[in-house]
Amino acid sequence: MWDPGRPGVPADLRPDIPHPARMYDYYLGGKDNFPADRAAAEKALAANPEFRSTARANRGFLTRAVRCVADLGIDQFLDIGTGIPTAGNTHEIAQAVNPAVRVVYVDNDPIVLSHARALMSGTGSGGTTVLQADLREPAAVLAAVESEELLDFSRPIGLVLAAVLHFLRDEDKPYQVVTTLLDALPSGSHLILSHGTADFIPAAVRDRVTGVYDKATAPLVGRTRDEVRAFLDGLDVLTPGVTTVPLWRPETTPSPDADRVSMYGAVARKP
Repeated sequence: MWDPGRPGVPADLRPDIPHPARMYDYYLGGKDNFPADRAAAEKALAANPEFRSTARANRGFLTRAVRCVADLGIDQFLDIGTGIPTAGNTHEIAQAVNPAVRVVYVDNDPIVLSHARALMSGTGSGGTTVLQADLREPAAVLAAVESEELLDFSRPIGLVLAAVLHFLRDEDKPYQVVTTLLDALPSGSHLILSHGTADFIPAAVRDRVTGVYDKATAPLVGRTRDEVRAFLDGLDVLTPGVTTVPLWRPETTPSPDADRVSMYGAVARKP
């Protein structure tokens, strides 16, 4: 774990300002976070205690969705906004299906990159690369991947945007970001998407939670089901469509409130 009081911690980690990736790590029970992240996460949990279970449900969705896409024969993935590595990363899931799968992770947070690179230095990570780039600049993301010839853009790619687009404000043009990325991918590529929503929580709770993230390095913008569905326009959406993440092809019986979890998920194919 990084210690903000320990010499050698890079200044650009900004340990005094909460970061969504480190807060998410805290929700999942990780240790790669700072006191400011933990304090902010506890405020968010006080407003909405379901944050922790939602984060875990999203990890379960990612596991099932990546396995589904790998089973369909996709052998290369571009995972943007990957977050701090934890159990069940994209490369682990996909390479369990096909050890030859190549995965490129992209994130803009130095602590995420540091931990991801340390993870990839171990055995069993196959063809895996970590790049620093910002989702808000999709052309730069694509240029970085293409310049290193890390993925073959003439063959289908699995694009993973898991729990990241809700950190883009409307002025960041999130729909244009997704369109730019998809336009660069060939037919047969798949989009794995999950996105936070406030559809099932009172407005007062939503405002308390967004207030916490407004003081972090990125906001939290919950979007409605229809707004999330709009990211998939022009794509062939796999069954069961846009659902709350526990209801996307569950492998066990979902809990009674699974249809009210504050995260939507979907997988779609580019025609």
